[in-house]
Amino acid sequence: MVEKFSVLMSVYKNEKPDYLKATLKSLEKQTLLANEYVIVCDGPLTAELDSVIDEFQQKHEAQTSVHRFSENRGLGHSLADGVKLAKHEWIARMDTDDIAVQNRFELQMNEIQKNVNLQIIGGQISEFEDEPSNTVSMRKVPITHQEILEFAKQRNPFNHMTVMYKKSAVLAAGNYLPLQGYEDYYLWVRMLVNGAEAYNLENVLVYARAGEDMFKRRGGFNYYRYSVKAYNTIYRVGLATPKDWLVRNGGQLLVNLLPNDLRGKFYKKILRK
Repeated sequence: MVEKFSVLMSVYKNEKPDYLKATLKSLEKQTLLANEYVIVCDGPLTAELDSVIDEFQQKHEAQTSVHRFSENRGLGHSLADGVKLAKHEWIARMDTDDIAVQNRFELQMNEIQKNVNLQIIGGQISEFEDEPSNTVSMRKVPITHQEILEFAKQRNPFNHMTVMYKKSAVLAAGNYLPLQGYEDYYLWVRMLVNGAEAYNLENVLVYARAGEDMFKRRGGFNYYRYSVKAYNTIYRVGLATPKDWLVRNGGQLLVNLLPNDLRGKFYKKILRK
């Protein structure tokens, strides 16, 4: 018997209604439908975003719970609340501007049924511009538990928008904590140190929106300084070694200080496939 599961999403005012609509449509077309959709509104939204959410909720009233907060508190706070609000033990993350591959949940649930010890499972992403067919890069992450452990010492071993995890394992590791841009990586490391069994499918599970703006956001000394500070918080969890710290921060400096066009090429050729 397939276990019941929730889908957890966080929405804030700057997101595009058309992107959100495409995300929700991809959930409706799944070969294995979710039992619950948890939508956390991180502060007041635009009328257009509210309209998209209201339309979806009306179509799936029994399965959808919308939780609105009066101020924008950040992704970490929103997802932490969403985890606690979810009814089911298995929770699937979904970003509200990406598109799920049609059999995403079926593939993940099949693996969960095969490996009863799993507590977190993700997969690969195809990054696209304009349309999912226009792939600009792939972010491939390690597959096996041991590979994930090693990778996590220096880099994020999961594509956040593809992950399904056990609610109890997330809560046991302290749930999401605020660490802007690194909320998920911080959680994975704490879960791994806590003994969570992890796996990534080889399959692409989500088409993720990308573009040159993504590379611009990851440049400059201020971004480097913040990234080092965030990684230092993750490092203190105790998974990585001093060597990992040096490699990570040295690589971070190199990438962040490159000109934007070269940084884009570096991401696509080296950090992506």
